[in-house]
Amino acid sequence: MSFNELVRMLEREGFRIVKEKGSVRYYGKEDWEKLIRVDYHGSKQVPTGTCNAILKAAGLK
Repeated sequence: MSFNELVRMLEREGFRIVKEKGSVRYYGKEDWEKLIRVDYHGSKQVPTGTCNAILKAAGLK
């Protein structure tokens, strides 16, 4: 999965960018207490462990 696909998946679930500094983006939504950190790198592939950790933090896996 690429970073673009991961971000689209988060946005479909209602997450939006809360803040951004350089390539680091933080996503959140109203009913979610934690921010989801994504070190965004466009079309590059997300490492498997990183992808699983982001999805778990977002409650998607």
